[in-house]
Amino acid sequence: MWNDCDSIYTSVAGSRRRAPAAETHLSTPGVDTSMQPPDAPPPGVSGHAAGDRERAATRTPASEADTPTRIVSLAPSATASLSAMGAGDAVVGVTVHCGLDRPRVGGWLNPDYDRLADLDPDLVCTADPLQADVRDDLRDRGYDVCHVEPATLDAVVDSFETVGRAAGRPDAGTRLAADARDRLAAVRERVADGSERTDETSGTDADSRPVVYCEEWGDPPMAAGNWVPEAVAAAGGRHPFCDPGDRSQEVTEARVAAADPDHVVIHHCGHGDRADPDILAERGWDLDAPVHVLDDDLLNQPSPALLDGIETLAELFHGEA
Repeated sequence: MWNDCDSIYTSVAGSRRRAPAAETHLSTPGVDTSMQPPDAPPPGVSGHAAGDRERAATRTPASEADTPTRIVSLAPSATASLSAMGAGDAVVGVTVHCGLDRPRVGGWLNPDYDRLADLDPDLVCTADPLQADVRDDLRDRGYDVCHVEPATLDAVVDSFETVGRAAGRPDAGTRLAADARDRLAAVRERVADGSERTDETSGTDADSRPVVYCEEWGDPPMAAGNWVPEAVAAAGGRHPFCDPGDRSQEVTEARVAAADPDHVVIHHCGHGDRADPDILAERGWDLDAPVHVLDDDLLNQPSPALLDGIETLAELFHGEA
């Protein structure tokens, strides 16, 4: 299953975390990552803009309909969230990177606008700052759009409600967000014991949570930012390489070694669970820590999969806490 970072790192390596963070929001009217070749045509080049605008003049806005019945999701995270809230039946089109078996409408950054028009959606879902141009282009073509850009853990959870409202399923979105908050609280409670200890030398409280290095991209090595530091903290660890909400950062062996990590988590964008656990040794990094490879959906996708990822991290760090 593809996730929202896949397109970004394979099209503009590393730029996802370099994009500015923004608040989760819903854009109406108008029109979440996936492999785009570097020479892919920019959004808006293909299609028949005049016909789109003519069609838009007669389109009934989604806000005037009871519930959207034809949703096209151009973001794997939105596709996953819609499916989790029981709205998958309304999804009539997805990108080639989404995990739902529906007609494909091209890539994450270069959707096929003619194919999308054929599906005649009453709502299109996008996500991430890098899809802002796609969002705006869709809006110009007369489509209603739900666009979210979560950069923190709270914003990810809040986005479930945003997507639920846009899809005409506010109660389902609220339930999905509430379930996510309950799962986070349960994990935090399980790993709370032993998070502090008394330093025998100084007599002061010391943070005994394991130090974790989460690597989101391998060339160049990048420590994961955005919601990942908070995900690690919720799982009972520390990720001292990025502040919550900040973009991912390129790191050196010296910086990672200085943090003396207890765990290394590899979740390279676009690799699923197939990242090479020997990559650190192959690049000459000498870290005395176990290396765990996680499916990148579990940490990189701002969807309910992130909750699965946090629970997986807690088990890796603390066992059956």
